[in-house]
Amino acid sequence: MLTLPAPVAAAQVLDHVGEGADIVVPLANGEPTAVLDAIEAGVEQLSGVRIHQMHALHDRPYLHAAPDDTRLRHVSYFLSHVTRPAYWAGTIDLVPNHFSEVPLILQRSTRCDLVVAACSPPDRHGYFSLGTNADYVASLIGRVPFFLEATPHMPRTRGANVLHHSQIVGWCESDRPLVEVPRPVPGAVDRAIAAHVAERIPNEATIQVGIGTIAAGVLEALGGHRGLGIHTELLHDGMVDLVEAGVVTGANKEVRRNRVATTFCLGTRRLYDWLDDNASVELLGVDFVNDPRVIARMKRFASVNATTEVDLLGQCASETIAGRYWSSSGGQADFARGAMYAEEGQAFIVTRSTTRDGRTRIVPTLAPGSVVTTIKNTVDHVVTEHGVAELRGRSLADRARALIAIADPAHRDDLGRAARELGLLH
Repeated sequence: MLTLPAPVAAAQVLDHVGEGADIVVPLANGEPTAVLDAIEAGVEQLSGVRIHQMHALHDRPYLHAAPDDTRLRHVSYFLSHVTRPAYWAGTIDLVPNHFSEVPLILQRSTRCDLVVAACSPPDRHGYFSLGTNADYVASLIGRVPFFLEATPHMPRTRGANVLHHSQIVGWCESDRPLVEVPRPVPGAVDRAIAAHVAERIPNEATIQVGIGTIAAGVLEALGGHRGLGIHTELLHDGMVDLVEAGVVTGANKEVRRNRVATTFCLGTRRLYDWLDDNASVELLGVDFVNDPRVIARMKRFASVNATTEVDLLGQCASETIAGRYWSSSGGQADFARGAMYAEEGQAFIVTRSTTRDGRTRIVPTLAPGSVVTTIKNTVDHVVTEHGVAELRGRSLADRARALIAIADPAHRDDLGRAARELGLLH
């Protein structure tokens, strides 16, 4: 008969946090809020403790502690609306990375003393599911102690994100709801961009689509396709529609056939309810899902991700705005490189041609301080509402002409003059 360890108070996590400990926390809804509350409450007994996390959704006092307060410090691997102001204020750190490599970075550059994570309640066999997440913590299961927080609102999912009770040092319970992210609503410009992308994605392709209004438009535009598969870092509501409509079956995938493969999920309650005990979905580690070598094994792979700025060489700055850090690299380059090596693979970088105040997003050179996320040698297609610039294998002059052709018409003459001044056109 199964003898499951009884839940304990969240504060007992402090028994497993020593001096200089490196604590790993999953991203988004994988964060165990009651456990982190307890760690913060015990800050007076901490020394040199670092919390490593991507895309935090909950604001906390320790994120805004004085820069010289070394008791508890946050190390981000992808900024969110919560951690962005803290980074700008200098109260947290940011480590650059490709999402696929975060597990390796954690294992090689931190002590990985403890993982604290949210989960679904244990099943009758004594297993906990990390629910909406596998991300970078899945690879640490069985290698690093886990302290879990079970909530009835967390869906029970399947894949590489399941732990046996013998693999944890303790668990507590809470009734905290999951954060919901409203479904983006695409506008006319977003749908125009999406139409250019969708018409180039063939039936039976396997897709990765990011988040945002353009991404939502792409998923809408794929509604008439057949036999698609999903292999994506982020699973969100728009993808559920395609599965329920029978557009996505996964029957033609070379990797995890007949399954929707993802590494984390974020959306509305509808998504979380759909995930619960859904055998068609697998939550797998990001070091598998985002590995370009895995992606390259899938025929007709199509990757769709957004950027904020593209220069006339084709360099894409997707993690800074006006030269200021906004997020991080995420998996954009992972999927672009994987698609590059896949048979009949395609990678699309999408952006509106102008900002809200009318400035061009196709620029002669990137703004000072901007960070290149996807290098020119990897960028395949750049798409705006004005068309598609196909860059792979083209000369610098041809790339500049193609990018100018999809810029806003009001800026094309200026871009042409700049391209000549830069020596790209003669």
